[in-house]
Amino acid sequence: MAGNDRAATAEDDEVRATGPRRLARYALPVAVAGVAAATVGLVPALAASGDPDLPTISAHDLVQKIAASHTQQLSGSVKFTTDLGLPSLGGLGGSLPGGAAGSGGPSGAPSGSGADPQSKLMELASGTHTLRVAVDGPQKQKVSLVEDAAEYSLIRNAGQVWAYDSASNQAFHTKDPAGTAQRSGTRALPVLPKGAEAPTTPGQFADDVLKATGPTTALSVDGTSRVAGRDAYDLVAKPKQAGSTVGSVRIAVDAKTGTPLRFTVAPSGGGKAVVDVGYTSVDFARPAASTFDFTPPKGTKVTEGKQHPAAEHAQPTPQQKQRAETALSRVKVTGEGWTSVVELPGTAGHSAAKGGAKGGDAQSFLNSLGSKASGSFGQGTVFHTRLVNVLLTDDGSVYAGAVSRQKLIEAADAAAT
Repeated sequence: MAGNDRAATAEDDEVRATGPRRLARYALPVAVAGVAAATVGLVPALAASGDPDLPTISAHDLVQKIAASHTQQLSGSVKFTTDLGLPSLGGLGGSLPGGAAGSGGPSGAPSGSGADPQSKLMELASGTHTLRVAVDGPQKQKVSLVEDAAEYSLIRNAGQVWAYDSASNQAFHTKDPAGTAQRSGTRALPVLPKGAEAPTTPGQFADDVLKATGPTTALSVDGTSRVAGRDAYDLVAKPKQAGSTVGSVRIAVDAKTGTPLRFTVAPSGGGKAVVDVGYTSVDFARPAASTFDFTPPKGTKVTEGKQHPAAEHAQPTPQQKQRAETALSRVKVTGEGWTSVVELPGTAGHSAAKGGAKGGDAQSFLNSLGSKASGSFGQGTVFHTRLVNVLLTDDGSVYAGAVSRQKLIEAADAAAT
């Protein structure tokens, strides 16, 4: 198969030694946990036209090709399925943090508003979804969630941000001051309220993983494929360590532009992908300017925000800064690479657990994910997904990572000694 360059150790070392600065090494499980927390994934419909015959390329050169990709315009469709092994989130409503119920969402939209981006994006936690995306540089982006009889759109256009839900005929509008764009170019997502950010394209997912490549990762080129009618190389990242819930990450890279076209996370336990994000169609021509225009239809209920929440939080108060510094000082990361575990010890974890879910429905949901655990640390409960696991001890400490149950218990035992 063309482009085949399987698991070359010397090449891995070269990638780590000469990779671009944008591929800075971060704790990979933290990046993957961020993907899982956003709970988005894709199962794309791929063109079944056979694998293309492409010139051989090394993993190092393919990583460089991704990093050098400067595509600034595209439009297309993305299909998107998550299989974290979670029960249905329906019916939890405001019981979950950031839910629509309550006195007000973080977006500034009223609680229960059909246009509130954070509550709407919770729908991406499971199942299969279709998105339409359009990008024209860092200032113009649009993402639409297409449903059976409705559409939900997030639009960023030259400093203006709109969210519109056709089912409820509600809209949310705010301004995006210069400099608050989350990502640039084809990695971009319309600016969302704080707490509602989520990657929606293969490029965004790929960035998170490639930033985390390091000595615990084996990189290889595993042949070629066709994605959305385009020729692509398949870059594979695998943990060198035992104990990760991640079996491999596969990124299909457009052979011409270097743009990631598909992103798949396979669990170490086998079975279908946990996250599979891919274009079903893509066009690298500049989208029409009218794509990013939006005027609320007649009768739309519009909620105006003061400004983008990122700007509101750009200059924290002394009290907010002190609280943030205190919380960060308590967070620890043990292990390395794919088996890193994030620890929030003692009363801070207890407070987070108490505040993270309100009501019997949410508690029942959490209990359905958990199993009892014990060790030198004492007693606790391990909450399971197919990717990220969390240990909550009876004393309120929290241990989380894309690692096995045993790795969490080992981390808790080590902290207790």
